[in-house]
Amino acid sequence: MGRRGLKRMIDRRRAREGSAAIEFAMVALPFFFMMFAVLELALVFLIDSVLENAAIETGRLVRTGQADAQEFNAATFKSNLCNRMSIFSSDCSSKVMVDVRPIPQFSNPNVPDPLGGQAFDPNTLGYDGGAPGDIMLVRAWYQYTLLTPFLAQGLSKLSNGKAVLTATTAFRNEPYD
Repeated sequence: MGRRGLKRMIDRRRAREGSAAIEFAMVALPFFFMMFAVLELALVFLIDSVLENAAIETGRLVRTGQADAQEFNAATFKSNLCNRMSIFSSDCSSKVMVDVRPIPQFSNPNVPDPLGGQAFDPNTLGYDGGAPGDIMLVRAWYQYTLLTPFLAQGLSKLSNGKAVLTATTAFRNEPYD
């Protein structure tokens, strides 16, 4: 290989030195965006699981008559639910709405949906612990602000851009009298 060949090889190498940085720049932004979306989706699933468990455990207080004995109201029930939200309990009271009511039957309970429109309607919510033997419906809604835009398309969201996670449990009150 002569001097010209060596010079051509060096010139080609110099021309490609910045290509790795440019290729990384083109791939890095979508890659990190997808990684962040996966992490946020995992957080949403975690919050949903914790909310579901908190609704079941707090509903158990209603089912066994402990809530009736302690004279629960909506605020007390919500406070007990938030205490069971573990790491998400600090801002739970501002993000969670609850509804506890007796229903006539397990199938087709015919209860109002506070998510009927683009806004959450808290006027349809209430607290009624029922009586022994009543069929009860416990519902909880957690409003979560999504940071990844395309996740909002797949979740139930309000007009303010917050996603709404829902936990529901139904049971028959025990004969606690």
